[in-house]
Amino acid sequence: MNSNKKKILIRIGSLRHGGAEKVLVTFLKNLPQDQYEIDLLLNLYSGKYLVDVPNWINVKYLNKGEMITTNRLQDLPVKAFRVIYQKMLKVFPVLLYQFILKGKKYDVEFAAIHGFRDEILNSPQKSSKKIIWIHNDLKKTEFHNYTDDEFRKFFGFDKIMVISQKIEQDFEVLARNKAEKDKIVRIYNPLDTAEIILKSQESRIKNQDFTTDNEKQSTNNDEPTFVSVGTVFPQKGFDRLLKVHQKLLNEGFPHKILIIGDGYDFENIKNLKNELGVSDTATLLGFSDNPYPYFKAADFYVLSSRYEGFPTVLFEAITLKKRIIATDVSGVREMLEDGKLGYITENSEEGIYAGMKKALEDPQSFEIYDEHLKCYEMPFNMENSVKSIAKIIDEL
Repeated sequence: MNSNKKKILIRIGSLRHGGAEKVLVTFLKNLPQDQYEIDLLLNLYSGKYLVDVPNWINVKYLNKGEMITTNRLQDLPVKAFRVIYQKMLKVFPVLLYQFILKGKKYDVEFAAIHGFRDEILNSPQKSSKKIIWIHNDLKKTEFHNYTDDEFRKFFGFDKIMVISQKIEQDFEVLARNKAEKDKIVRIYNPLDTAEIILKSQESRIKNQDFTTDNEKQSTNNDEPTFVSVGTVFPQKGFDRLLKVHQKLLNEGFPHKILIIGDGYDFENIKNLKNELGVSDTATLLGFSDNPYPYFKAADFYVLSSRYEGFPTVLFEAITLKKRIIATDVSGVREMLEDGKLGYITENSEEGIYAGMKKALEDPQSFEIYDEHLKCYEMPFNMENSVKSIAKIIDEL
């Protein structure tokens, strides 16, 4: 083993199907093996992206098995054990480093999402350099209201990697001096556009993928299709999307909705779809390891999110030259060039309704976006993004 390799610990919850998880794995797949020795520590050894982790990465974990998202009686003992075990290791990190990580010394410790801020900052290895990757607009997150004091804690890291101009500005406002401001670095998420285009050409779509759950109808190609992709939890606003879908159907605008993704809110969204009576026109496909043929086949891409950091899925839609309707959340104006590349709506159910109604009532109005997308070039490429992150690691 090359003793000159930089020893890195990376922490993330699991490798389930979220954007941050996908971006992390893309980054790892494109790192040079001969320069780094990486331990990837997961709270839960689970997720669709596990198979994509390069075999030279050492994957370690606190718990194994699927995520438990229900409160069924038979699941409670395992769920309780996991929570208590992880809490104990968070309170007594020396146990984690001694028994799970076998006393290994790291040059760099890396929180791959903002939720691991405290775990990395409380590491008993005080000499290691520390990096955090911020993927969300923490000013708007519904899970944790980050006060200015909470934001200030991030300056305990040697580098704060952010993925959008908006997040960068939020941190810069709170930086007290040049040294703190220099810790903030904006790097676009690594995105393999060539792979997206290639995968979109796979003929994996069958008619039933666009039909109802009871699969009684085949696709009516005259009906516009709206696709939306993301982890199914409240942030993504799929509840709003389904309610708008129902309203437009009731107003006499035939169309179909396809939601691709899985997550803890999946059953709630499925129940809502049934309650709204839109099972014949809205499909919940679940997780797909290749959603791109569905992007390609759809007429419109809809981002219905309540908040984001920098929704990489929009760059995927841009790569495939899709007509886009997106709520005005963090990163969207930057990505869509203030509405040059897609239709930006108010961040509300009414906003989504206005955008989708415009698409159905006046699809010709979206032709201007088609023209701009034809000659659009990404402001970054995967190679440059990976090199930029590697440079940060190397220079610490």
